[in-house]
Amino acid sequence: MRFLPQAFSNRKVPVAIPRGMQDVVDVLKESKTKMECLRRAYDILSERYHGHRFKTYTHLSELFSSDLLLLWNRRGFLHCTNLNYLLKILLVKSELFKDEDIYFRWTAIWFISPHQYVTVKINEADKVNVDLWGKIYGIPFGEYAHGARSGSFRERT
Repeated sequence: MRFLPQAFSNRKVPVAIPRGMQDVVDVLKESKTKMECLRRAYDILSERYHGHRFKTYTHLSELFSSDLLLLWNRRGFLHCTNLNYLLKILLVKSELFKDEDIYFRWTAIWFISPHQYVTVKINEADKVNVDLWGKIYGIPFGEYAHGARSGSFRERT
């Protein structure tokens, strides 16, 4: 998916973050391992937000939102790129991860719809794929939606 612009992959972690987000970062800092921190961040974000196939297109203007306070204060649907940006911020601010430990990746769902997921480096030998957007469609932690492996047609609650 090299044709996709890098605009969604080069977002910087801001110096200042919303107070509620900082509260989550403070919890993540208590993690004993990188894997624990990643899993906690995944669980927290997936309780607040989820993907949605049709809203990806009907809420296209939200794809370009860069207002961190607005993104953080929302609940429910977020685009995959915005979910991944929030994950990156939480992980880097936890101080257990560096910016270069988080890789934004592109794939296609049902072979036609561009989709971003994240690969997180735990150590030199271990990397974990994370697809917060796909969780509601049955994509488990450690995997990502791609091709025909794009989860169920129905949301899981």
